[in-house]
Amino acid sequence: MASRPMYCSTCDSDEEHRSLTPGEKAWLKDRTGRKAVEEFFMCKAPECRNLRTGFNKRPFDPVIRVPLPD
Repeated sequence: MASRPMYCSTCDSDEEHRSLTPGEKAWLKDRTGRKAVEEFFMCKAPECRNLRTGFNKRPFDPVIRVPLPD
């Protein structure tokens, strides 16, 4: 899964972000009630996992973080 550097509002720095996996997309759809979540990226910094879109650094208030996989 390709990653790219983007600003993370939680880390307050540029960090690598990646697209969500199918399981993470299903979790986010259930969590938010959205029908489409293709625009979201997850911060890859250890202990962060904050979500953002390509244009919106803070799409959720409070912050939503993807849970660690089982």
